[in-house]
Amino acid sequence: MNTHAHEANSIGLIELSSIAAGFQACDAMLKAASVQVVLSRSICSGKYMVMVRGDVAKVQAAVAAGKRAGNFSLIDSFVIPNLHDAVFPAIAGTNKLEPLDALGILESFSVASLIEGADAAVKAADVKLLEIRLAMALGGKAYVTLTGSVADVETAIEAGARVVGARGLLVNKVVIPHPRPELLKEMI
Repeated sequence: MNTHAHEANSIGLIELSSIAAGFQACDAMLKAASVQVVLSRSICSGKYMVMVRGDVAKVQAAVAAGKRAGNFSLIDSFVIPNLHDAVFPAIAGTNKLEPLDALGILESFSVASLIEGADAAVKAADVKLLEIRLAMALGGKAYVTLTGSVADVETAIEAGARVVGARGLLVNKVVIPHPRPELLKEMI
């Protein structure tokens, strides 16, 4: 197994209420540990997010530094030591759309909790993540769409909803068996 690839599979994220604090936190994260920036940008509704990846200890150190620098602007954060391989392509929106047996949607009030929920969902059942939308044109919310058999989608959505719901940030969860093909056009 390629150890470097495994080490780079740990991610951390901080979500802040201030754009200026976001820049400051990103700088602190990069100075604290040798991590790779995956995303560092403003998001709706005037928030800022920084996502990094790398060795788990370095990601933990970077997130801790970002939280300190973000201080009172911190909304949410996480470190996932072993992120499922399907999460990054879903964030990038590079997964191919295909006929669906079932469509699951998990919606959260925060980017951080949604990514944790998506990771839990894809680890809980044999599903394919279609897309993770992060706060842009969503009023700061985030959602994931996934597909698989009806039973697997139900299992995955429940697992993800438990993670998001435990933080009090669940907006909604839906499972649509055999969605109409016209619905898929809205997802492209």
